[in-house]
Order: sequence, then structure tokens, then C-alpha cells
Amino acid sequence: MMETVILSFVTSFVVVLFATPPLITVAKMKNLIDEPNDRKLHKSSIPTIGGIIIFAAALFAFALWFPADSLESYQNLLKSTNDLKYTVATVILLFFIGIKDDIIGTAPMKKLIAHVIVGLVLVLMANVRLTSMYGLFGIYTLPEWASIFLSLFTYIVIVNAFNLIDGVDGLAAGVGFIVCFSFGIWFFLVGEPVLTALSFSLGGALLGFLIFNFYPAKIFMGDSGSLTIGLIVSILAIKLIEYDISGMEGTFVQISKPVFAISVLIYPLFDTLRIFIYRAMNGTSPFAADKNHIHHRLIANGLTQRQTTLTIYIVNVFLIFLAILFAGLDQSMALVLLGLVSAGLVFLPGLLKRRHYRVGKPHVS
Repeated sequence: MMETVILSFVTSFVVVLFATPPLITVAKMKNLIDEPNDRKLHKSSIPTIGGIIIFAAALFAFALWFPADSLESYQNLLKSTNDLKYTVATVILLFFIGIKDDIIGTAPMKKLIAHVIVGLVLVLMANVRLTSMYGLFGIYTLPEWASIFLSLFTYIVIVNAFNLIDGVDGLAAGVGFIVCFSFGIWFFLVGEPVLTALSFSLGGALLGFLIFNFYPAKIFMGDSGSLTIGLIVSILAIKLIEYDISGMEGTFVQISKPVFAISVLIYPLFDTLRIFIYRAMNGTSPFAADKNHIHHRLIANGLTQRQTTLTIYIVNVFLIFLAILFAGLDQSMALVLLGLVSAGLVFLPGLLKRRHYRVGKPHVS
């Protein structure tokens, strides 16, 4: 299986590495660019269809190195071939919804309706759903209605989380790589070849794209990228939580599956839920654009885009290791502790600002 991991990762990485420069040229020729404005951080016109190459490279690598000898175990995992059919359909549909938004724009409400429809297909027809909390807060098997609601909520939050954090050069691509790499390692350790290949196919594509997307960005992934990444990541997260590890041995088995999945996604989840609550308390639409995300506040308080992105990478990885260290704790307590540490992120910009003024550095925006 190690061969599949390496080949999937390297293939998608190389495809993105060589195909992105021509895509940038075509995007500029066709005027498929994102113009700067008061809310956005970039100061020049940037191509915004990078999601096309991320999607194409990940799909190509996954299809090329699909572990066909594991098809029987894959069918057991998905429960039926129909599940695979509907899963692929939702990924393709959301990708084209993102393409439309990148090119001509989509009203927030229409986009939300599309997300709900895609989510319902994923949950009800593809059967990608959470059926249990596995003892988290004393909750085990979920009633049918609760399973559908929680699964749909999980999907919508994760997809929108990646869409909303794509506001600083390299942030969504880098966090997406961390997520895919972490999930890929977990699936590799439990011996699940197909989801391992999917994780590393997307991870390789994101790392390759990061070369062109890190500050100063030459291309943005756009909604075609962030929405597709969010959808695939939500599927991986739900499959991880639902994966049967009974009878297995190893340190990874001692880590609560829900806690691990949440720790891997902690930054996009926490920032998105925080901003939704903030907007609701202020009577504004949860989908209204603003500059109140943690990455915006870090930049406003003195960090450069590069420093902001690297800081969030480090914090995200730190919280994943923290979840692993909490393996021996009660999983509910571990999740509460992770939440408390994450809440400290809210105060980080203020602390940086006070330190910034104390040392007398010039303000950088």
C-alpha cells in the first residue's frame, strides 16, 4: 500500500506543478481573474480558477492508482456500488457549481440551496452519514433523524469552512494539505487503501498548488477549489469517524475518532462557527463577507500574509498533536480541552497587537 501512497501523491503533485503555469496564462488571456477591492487583501488582478487543476490532478492520480485489488473491501466500506455512484456525482456537481461562481458569480442564498441539495444527496443517497457519536458526551447510536441532521450540518459547515478561510494566500491550500495528510496517515495505519489513495491524491495536488498560491499568490483556487476540497474532506472525515477499528491494535486505536477528526479540522471549523455566531449576534447574514476572520485580525494587528499563514499552519498541527497526546483521556474531556485551547485563538490577535505596540514596531497591514 506504501507504493500506492507514494504514486498517488507524486502524480497529483507533478501534474499540478507542470499544468498550473499554462492555466495561469489562459486565465489571464480569457480575463478569468479576481479584481482587488477594499475587502480583499491582494493588490493586483489574480487568476481565480486554480480549482480546475486541483480537481483534475487529484482525480487523475486517484483513478490512475486506484487500488483495484481492494475493490471488495471498498464495496464493503461504501456498502453498495450506488453509494460510490452518488458520491462521485456530488463531487462533480459541486465542482461545477464552484466553476460557475468563479466565472459569473452566485448569490449566497442560491449557493446555500445548492449545498443543501448536494448534502442531501450525499447523506440520503450516497449514505455518507454519521450513525453514532461513539461515546462522545455519553452519546452512542443516533436516531435516524439525528443522523441525517448531524451529517448534513457537518457537510455544510466543513464545505463553507474551506470556502471562508480562503482569504489569505496559501491558507486554504495549506490547511487542506495538512488535513489530507493527517487523514491519509490514519487510513494508512488502519489498512484502508482506497481512502488512503484519495487522501494523498488530493494532498499532493494541494501541495503542488501551494507553490503557486503561497504569498505572493500567482493564482487562486476559487470556489471550484475550496468547495471541492471541502466536500472531499467532509467525506473523508465522516468515513474516518464511521470506520470500524474493532479488533485493531496500536496507538492510533486509542485516539477517539471524533476527537481526532475534529482536531484535524479544528482551525476551519472553529473560525467558521465563531464567525457565524458573531454575525448572528450582530444581526447580519452568516454568509455576508467581512474582515472578522482570525486571519484578517492577525494581519490587521501586525502580521504579514506569509506570517499569518505560517502561524495558522503551526497552530493547526499543534492541535492535532495535542489530540494525540490526549489519547488516554476521556474523549469528552479531550474535546473540551481542545476547544479551550482553540478559544485562545480568539485572543491571539489582541495579544499580538499589545506586543506590537509595546515593542514600537510600525503597523503593517
